[in-house]
Amino acid sequence: MANPFAGEVVVTLEGVPHVAKLTLGALAELEVTLGEETLVDLVTRFEAGRISSRDVLALLVAGLRGGGWQGRAEDLRTVEIGGGPVGAARAAAELLARAFALPGEA
Repeated sequence: MANPFAGEVVVTLEGVPHVAKLTLGALAELEVTLGEETLVDLVTRFEAGRISSRDVLALLVAGLRGGGWQGRAEDLRTVEIGGGPVGAARAAAELLARAFALPGEA
């Protein structure tokens, strides 16, 4: 069970729920993966609506790894993600929103 007040989101892979969270380390990994120099650049990218399926995948990988998952992006290319592409995009959006929510806004 995920705790939204702690920034957690449930991502279901092959029918198994996993807790995902964008920790500081996960955000740093995301910056590198997406080629952004700073956290502000990363946030600006998503606020501008410049998000691709590659970005969704990178967000999910970073969040899952922040939640303790040991997989890689390649592992997600062949698994069923709960809700399909729409569910994946929704989970990615929730990860971002919860990572930057002020206390009480989660």
